[in-house]
Amino acid sequence: MSENCTDKFSGTFFCIQNIVRADGNIRLSIGEFMKLLFVSLGCDKNLVDSEEMLGLLTANGFEIVDDETLAEVIVVNTCCFINDAKEESVNTILEMAEYKKEGTCKVLIVTGCMAQRYKNEIIEEVPEVDAVLGTTSYGDILKAINEAMDGKHFQEFKDIDYLPEKLGKRVLTTGGHFGYLKIAEGCDKHCTYCIIPKLRGKFRSVPMERLVAQAQEMAEEGVKELILVAQETTVYGTDIYGKKSLHILLKELCKIKGIRWIRVLYCYPEEIYDELIQTMKEEKKICHYLDLPIQHASDRILKRMGRRTTQAELVAIVNKLRQEIPDIVLRTTLITGFPGETQEDHEELMGFVDEMEFDRLGVFTYSPEEDTPAADMPDQIPEEVKEERRDEIMELQQEISYDKGTDRIGQELMVMIEGKVADESAYIGRTYGDAPKVDGYIFVQTGELLMTGDFAKVRVTGALEYDLIGELADEYTE
Repeated sequence: MSENCTDKFSGTFFCIQNIVRADGNIRLSIGEFMKLLFVSLGCDKNLVDSEEMLGLLTANGFEIVDDETLAEVIVVNTCCFINDAKEESVNTILEMAEYKKEGTCKVLIVTGCMAQRYKNEIIEEVPEVDAVLGTTSYGDILKAINEAMDGKHFQEFKDIDYLPEKLGKRVLTTGGHFGYLKIAEGCDKHCTYCIIPKLRGKFRSVPMERLVAQAQEMAEEGVKELILVAQETTVYGTDIYGKKSLHILLKELCKIKGIRWIRVLYCYPEEIYDELIQTMKEEKKICHYLDLPIQHASDRILKRMGRRTTQAELVAIVNKLRQEIPDIVLRTTLITGFPGETQEDHEELMGFVDEMEFDRLGVFTYSPEEDTPAADMPDQIPEEVKEERRDEIMELQQEISYDKGTDRIGQELMVMIEGKVADESAYIGRTYGDAPKVDGYIFVQTGELLMTGDFAKVRVTGALEYDLIGELADEYTE
């Protein structure tokens, strides 16, 4: 549990708590009036939508609580990207429905991807749900609550390609020192395993002036690290400016006072372009870090996935990035057990991982999603085989990660402090090579007093499988 009590809203000070429970749900807690529980599930892009809704609700006098038994209004912002996420969303809705039956809850609202995809099923099978909002309709959250309070059932599903307006001042739930900036919505890639285009619509960029203004607001609230997210960030601007404009946006964001780090996630490898690389090299605030979701390395499987790269092209892109930016940290994600994946395909992927030595790597087992081409493909792989292949890749990556960490010993790195280790003279931090929630940490040993969001120069003294150990270099901090 981390706390930040520095958020200022409409002249009132609120104490915001992020309580991450064992089930991974984020519960948010703020100050006074009608009691509301907000559960945000899924990805960081969904979290931005949750923060927009929270901003609107708190501006209208709602008190956000973290206790289900006290809540008069419960909102569940759902995810259904893969089966595990779907199950979590269903279980959370059913759990919250019990409080509607027996507790103080008067209104239960479901939003997000599952609401978009299964609106009829939610309405028919969970009668306790009072309102359902689609992915482009979260701006109607206040109207939904008001209608429900009047005893009416409410549904709103705007055009899937609608770009929601900014609702006002977001309530940041990430601790205050870093925040996500969603630069676009939707996706045009239509990979054969992915349902997102049907839930989030076509790719549409958020206008640059709107993003810069929002980033300025975040900086004024104390945010020091901006993390740019979208289904795909690398094609930002193509729809509204006629060309890839991520590098231009980055240059504008770098001008904002108070921002120290800017991190870019979800860059499709085939869309990496020279101006982006050059901007990363020139602008000191941009972290030398990229998330490149490649999913596989077998050309046959890549084609079945509807991906737009070959293994040779992936090798060339990775090598070019490392040549141009020698200290770049590259993260990727893979899928094991895609329909038709043979043992030979798996071994080819293992060889690729071994050769490329990605700094950070995550693996998902393939999850068949209804209404996607891959779900109807022949040669579906048994779950146990998917899991075995996933575990083999992660064992290999563990070795790679440990070796890379060991190579860091003796280096001095700038570290953002995330919090203190309980009952120890040590802090948890992140380097430029670590994105929150998905990458490792560096444990900093020092007797100095440090605060969350501080930057400290740290000398690496040891390495674990995915994390580093260090000490304050010359007791340096800022």
